[in-house]
Amino acid sequence: MLNKLKSIAKDLLSNRRIRAAYNNFNRAVLTIGSSSRAAATVASAIGFVTFNREQYAVMRGRSRYYSSLEKQRRNHIGLRRNVHRLEKGMIMQPRRDVFALDYIEETIEFFEPAAAQQRSGGGEGMDASEFEWARDVLARYFGMITVANPVVDAARRRYEAAMRGLEAAPADDQKAPFERADSQVVELSYEQMMDLAMRRRSIRWFEQRPVPRELIDQAMLVARQAPSACNRLPYEYRFFDEPELTKRIAGIPFGSGGYSHQIPTVAVVIGKLDHYFSPRDRHAIYVDSSLSAMSFLFALETLGLSSTIINWPDFEPLEAKMQRTLGLDPSERVIMLIAIGYAQDKGGVPFSQKKDLDSIRSFNKLL
Repeated sequence: MLNKLKSIAKDLLSNRRIRAAYNNFNRAVLTIGSSSRAAATVASAIGFVTFNREQYAVMRGRSRYYSSLEKQRRNHIGLRRNVHRLEKGMIMQPRRDVFALDYIEETIEFFEPAAAQQRSGGGEGMDASEFEWARDVLARYFGMITVANPVVDAARRRYEAAMRGLEAAPADDQKAPFERADSQVVELSYEQMMDLAMRRRSIRWFEQRPVPRELIDQAMLVARQAPSACNRLPYEYRFFDEPELTKRIAGIPFGSGGYSHQIPTVAVVIGKLDHYFSPRDRHAIYVDSSLSAMSFLFALETLGLSSTIINWPDFEPLEAKMQRTLGLDPSERVIMLIAIGYAQDKGGVPFSQKKDLDSIRSFNKLL
């Protein structure tokens, strides 16, 4: 039905007069709507459906975040953020004698149930490796603060109580801030990096053979190392490699028409708004997911696999269909889809000329 409506719209807009009338109408409405923020508010209220799903998703995500504060199984979101804040405080130059007074108590409140879960060895929550990171950063923090302070001293006592019965890592084996050494410089030349960037092209035609899941996991190990605000990693990759299911998922976006039927594996990248307590962070899911996805694509290329990003526009009928298909919570937003497979030998590849550097780069430009 959606594809039929899209086809009708395309046929109508192929008529020069209809297209001109459509463009003139949009120009008039948008000229008025963009004349001021007040006018934009009115225009948005009239066309509320356009942004309503995002507004609902942001509110739903914030609601789930605050609800998670009362549930031990979800407290790792806040713990991860605060532990990363501690790390940033530790590497400040110069470092203050006492820092994190405004959130160290909250951090311990998050840490205590996570420690209890590790002690019991059951329940849903923070992975062991993440808990070890939180444990070690807190240990390093309390070791750094040698000045008496009632807030820090109270938090230290609670940390030590939470750690009873749990093993602490040796100081030289902690998952905590470290000094960068010359030996950690990557031995990868600019020319090699440029070759990888040029080799990675959007491939839409694939050999009909399965993609090994172990290669997907190897690429994901690279993807998860991408920068993420406060180390939240507010995303999930859902992979589909069962042929009929893959065809069904890959066929939902309009942009995959004509080639979705032969995609061996498709990933749906989902942003999770329940990782944030403020609407100011509502775009972080798009930034962090995209940084991760680009690392993922480069890693796939080094493993002999090809890919293409399938655009996901914020279009209500498709959003609703994907939400139903994947069973998504309203606070989970689809960011993009990624088609993955072995490139078909001698398959066509769009040239995709990029913009001149001068058109996308400037220095010290204010106007």
